[in-house]
Amino acid sequence: MKPLKVKISITLDANVVEKIKQLAEEDERSLSQYINMVLRNHLEETKEQ
Repeated sequence: MKPLKVKISITLDANVVEKIKQLAEEDERSLSQYINMVLRNHLEETKEQ
């Protein structure tokens, strides 16, 4: 079974969104997929500390 997805609304700085869009495109991911990956990686890294 796939993990559940939850829709949220957040406010980000415009320059942050533009940079994340660029990185997501370079990684051939959607913006949502890229943000999810970055957050998941961050959580894994902080768990190890």
